[in-house]
Amino acid sequence: MKAVTWRAFGAARDVLNIEELETPTPSKSEVLVRLACSGVNPSDAKARSGTRPGVTKPPFDVIVPHSDGAGVIEAVGEGVDAARIGQRVWIWNGQWQRAKGTCAEYICLPEAQVIELPQKVSLETGAVLGIPGLTACHCVFANGEVAGKTILISGGGGSVGFWAVQLAKWGGATVLATCGKRDVARVRAAGADDVFLYDSDSLSDDILRATNGNGVDHAVEVEFGENIELLANVMASNGYISAYGSAKRMQPEVSFGPILFKALTVDVTLIYILPKAQRAAAIERLHAALIDGAVNLPKPNFFSMEDAGAAHECVEIGGRVGSVLIQI
Repeated sequence: MKAVTWRAFGAARDVLNIEELETPTPSKSEVLVRLACSGVNPSDAKARSGTRPGVTKPPFDVIVPHSDGAGVIEAVGEGVDAARIGQRVWIWNGQWQRAKGTCAEYICLPEAQVIELPQKVSLETGAVLGIPGLTACHCVFANGEVAGKTILISGGGGSVGFWAVQLAKWGGATVLATCGKRDVARVRAAGADDVFLYDSDSLSDDILRATNGNGVDHAVEVEFGENIELLANVMASNGYISAYGSAKRMQPEVSFGPILFKALTVDVTLIYILPKAQRAAAIERLHAALIDGAVNLPKPNFFSMEDAGAAHECVEIGGRVGSVLIQI
């Protein structure tokens, strides 16, 4: 099979190559998926570049990148219902703690990691459910139903944030969001009731004014280190913070007093290790939202396998609206 591979840390165009690898055969409880699309996420680029904290060398001799993807089941291993052959599916954790991910013509995975797509959902959308979709869904609903609550979503123009705005609105919340200037119109169109520039000098006052001084019930936070002081100020008592990122400040300084006297809960999410029951709940809810037509995503940015380096650069540089997909 044809696959994109890397063997050493480095710049995308320098280390990503196309190789012919042996097509895998499904073992017991596994399925073989013929991939159509492979989703590229910032975590994939960080793994390839060697910028993950504490990682000094590649974990495997040859790595096929990417954890997200979608395709069709072509064969099943012992113990798997043969009726699954032909299913349109999406994948989670395709390359988490394993060498061969989704940027190849085929992948074998435990059948639990290969989820049948709802009939009306495209393979292109399926290829971004694993990390952006599940992260957003879990973070929005991590503390239960959101109907009647006020939710603040930071980075509403980003991959996870854009999902989160729509999911929170679908769930019945009043949605506040922050973003950059160029994203204000589309974040508002996605369902946000109020949108604020993340770098505004009056951001805290504006958020509190939008809540009539009552504060925010639940926050979905992409930059915990940068925004914890803001959150401590704008959250309501007993508020809940779902934090899934802190790239700008990985070693934040936190004043405990403001958090203590509001009894705030800080819930850190790493979607790769989400417990089984919580993952199942997020998958069910995410499918329901998609079937309801509650989520509309920007047109993906498509790349060929030969242009995998450019796809990684697209993710690293940012600046494009929409997911980054490699067509297999």
